[in-house]
Amino acid sequence: MLAGLPKAPSSYNPVANPKRARVRQLYVLRRMRELGFISPDELEAAHNETLHVKRDINDFGTHAEHVAEMARQIAYDRFQEDAYSMGLRVFTTIVKADQDAAYAAVQRGVFEYDRRHGYRGAEAYVDLSGPDADRDENLEELLQDFDESNGLKPALVLAADDKLVRAFLRGGETITLGGDAIKFAARMIDNKAPANKRIRRGAIIRVMKDSKSAWQIAQLPEVEAALVAVNPSDGTIRALIGGVDFNRNKFNHVTQAWRQPGSSFKPFIYSAALEKNYSPASIFPDEPISVTAEETGSQAWEPKNYDGKYEGPMTLRTALAKSKNMVSIRLLQAIGTHYAQDYVTRFGFDADKHPPYLTLALGAGAVTPWQQVAAYSVFANGGYKIEPYIIKKIVDSKGDVLAATQPVTAGTDNLRVIDARNAYIMDSMLHDVVRRGTATRAAAVLKRNDLAGKTGTTNDYVDAWFCGYQPTLVAVTWIGFDQPKRLGNGETGGAAALPMWISYMEQALKGVPESSMTKPDGLTAITATDPSSNREVQEFIYQEHLPAIVEEKPGPNPSFPLGGPGTP
Repeated sequence: MLAGLPKAPSSYNPVANPKRARVRQLYVLRRMRELGFISPDELEAAHNETLHVKRDINDFGTHAEHVAEMARQIAYDRFQEDAYSMGLRVFTTIVKADQDAAYAAVQRGVFEYDRRHGYRGAEAYVDLSGPDADRDENLEELLQDFDESNGLKPALVLAADDKLVRAFLRGGETITLGGDAIKFAARMIDNKAPANKRIRRGAIIRVMKDSKSAWQIAQLPEVEAALVAVNPSDGTIRALIGGVDFNRNKFNHVTQAWRQPGSSFKPFIYSAALEKNYSPASIFPDEPISVTAEETGSQAWEPKNYDGKYEGPMTLRTALAKSKNMVSIRLLQAIGTHYAQDYVTRFGFDADKHPPYLTLALGAGAVTPWQQVAAYSVFANGGYKIEPYIIKKIVDSKGDVLAATQPVTAGTDNLRVIDARNAYIMDSMLHDVVRRGTATRAAAVLKRNDLAGKTGTTNDYVDAWFCGYQPTLVAVTWIGFDQPKRLGNGETGGAAALPMWISYMEQALKGVPESSMTKPDGLTAITATDPSSNREVQEFIYQEHLPAIVEEKPGPNPSFPLGGPGTP
């Protein structure tokens, strides 16, 4: 079987073309007999032997191609070319159940996004003219340049009208599609469809099996996505999906993609403000604002809220839950852009990728999902900066350990980067994002009270994020195009990225009991009124900030917080 591959690896691939591979295999065996390399008995034995070909990803373990490539790079960096001849075994931190759940979540999220934005048309066209055009051998040859991708099989259309599509699959199977199976692509089957997109004889399309194992028309996704999950206590990566399909795109979006974080960056600005005498009860106006070119570093700026609505004065807690841009900008004005730029480096962000302008409040800098999952771990674990890692150990062919990671766990004083009280208050505010803010879908689906996080949507819907956690697990999801462009109207973090996070967490948190952060010493409870809802709420503030709050007098300048720092 292997000896038959070099002539045409795609054509004689036993996974994709079992019938053709078998014919080629028998030809090789026959030639070996003719040339005297094997006896008649050996030929007969080989003919009768059953080859067990691994056809399904489950035969190979799990979808972790980006993880495997990271492991290879780490081994090569340490051992250079010897890495390929030492019989090394690399053990990762990945948990199979988590990785499987993450892969399924990303595939489902991308598939659903793709369906929302319609069918784009035929992938390519091949020539089906000539008397032998419909012979299986010819059809197999025409399909050999189109590889399967995550269950999306290439199919060559033999005939098509508005009711039925008949197509040939690699391996000799011919399928007929109609009704719901072609509904997604219906507008491209119509005679009025663009000639270079229409499904007609000779078109290459994609088909996949639905939940009932019935074939339906689909398409290769153009959008990319990523998911990474970590244990916030010690940094072990439990799942990592670096892209939609490693075989089509080996770029690792978790570690290599520098993208704007959008509103998912706001919690770090709020955390900085807590150290400047502000509290969740501080009141800021949610009103339009105009910023000069000098303040932005480029040109005059009139930012808006996502929905274009303004609700007047509100507490910081409500503003974060509703992701109010005007409040975030005013808060950054109040604490200072240079201070905020320096403060966010505590979480592992690069100062040079977050210029000290007011656009920092809306996440106009650049981050990777790897940085985001490490940064949100600081809120989840009570204020400690852990270093995510994916390799447990590397052993040689004898089982001797050649290298091993020695993780440092949260709780070690020298790892603390923010005050425990800051972490506790931010944790409380991020819980409200899930309870009553832009991520309520997570609480509704998962039915847990220990979830926290923040949605992120960049300007013009270019990037969508959800960064969230349960005390034992932090996960970040992202979706966007490699060449940045609009995801489409309404494709916010809550609509495009949050469903992937929910799908993953639904599996990863099965059997995990609910838990919560212990309130640290040094906090004082106050009763405050939220003017946006006229309801009284209890908030915690730093004890040493209480005198400043009591003595502060309301200020008249609407560009800054009504009442100044910490006004209840």
